Amino acid sequence: MMIFKKLIFILLCIISTETYSQNKMIQPPYLKAGDTVAIVAPSGALRNKNEKIELTKNLLKSWGLHVIVEENVFNINNHFAGTDEERSADYQKALDNPTISAILCARGGYGTVRILDKLDYTKFKKHPKWLIGYSDITALHNQLQNEGFESIHGMMCTSMDKELDSIRETIATFKDAVFGKPLVYTLEGSSYNKTGVATGELVGGNLTLLHTMLGSKTSMDMSGKILFIEEVGEYEYHIDRMLQSLKRAGYFEHCKGVIVGDISEIRKNPTPWGTSVEQLILDALSEYNFPIAFHMPAGHKKDNRAMIFGRTIDLNVEKDKSTVVFKN
Repeated sequence: MMIFKKLIFILLCIISTETYSQNKMIQPPYLKAGDTVAIVAPSGALRNKNEKIELTKNLLKSWGLHVIVEENVFNINNHFAGTDEERSADYQKALDNPTISAILCARGGYGTVRILDKLDYTKFKKHPKWLIGYSDITALHNQLQNEGFESIHGMMCTSMDKELDSIRETIATFKDAVFGKPLVYTLEGSSYNKTGVATGELVGGNLTLLHTMLGSKTSMDMSGKILFIEEVGEYEYHIDRMLQSLKRAGYFEHCKGVIVGDISEIRKNPTPWGTSVEQLILDALSEYNFPIAFHMPAGHKKDNRAMIFGRTIDLNVEKDKSTVVFKN
């Protein structure tokens, strides 16, 4: 049976190659020594985060990269890192600058949805570059995928720690992603895994942001895609409500698979939900036949492995383990 399943997986990967080559998203050039990374803050305010920025700059410089910090990064306007105009101006400047090879978001929080409609990708399309971030940056990832470009779900400046060994895998996979090294993950098994194989473009991000995009031009067409989700600090019934909304909007009708990252810091409700969050997800998606893999180490915990959104992956889900292979 095991050999038969592996043969099916190989055949599916071969069959998908032609479609993959025709629909492949545009890949910005990988980084090399001498390239420049711009740090921007499109979301929440960076109160008392100067040390995090310096640690990030030092790390990138140790890899032979140049770093610029856009002028409004440390601005504060209530909750936000400056006004909507200031945050969008910094991001737009980085998008337009042909000498910048990657845009690293300083932090998430909340705020990117407020600047989405102010952005112009005309110059970016002539000189594509990597967008890097997670959490609230999901809104920008969605927008870039709709524009036809890959981006990187990975660490931000606030992910940095003086003890680099405590985020060793986070940093190592981030470096591999930006410099073009192969990304292959073997995930810890789960009794909740819904077994199967799939090939498709990996998209997604924070569940709240995916839910926020519904009904807008930034919402994604999930046809033929594999969805990654992660969440932090929500009640279980909030997670169910968002999944139900996505489902009612047709999000999963032609989806090829789901990868579940960290669903962390779940809040306790006075009325218990009654099941694990894993079972909640399985119940919400029970009518679909695609594979569902749990235990992807990505999200709001320290171990936040980098992933390339818009990149086609091979997903093989078994009870004892799952594999995620990013195609080059």
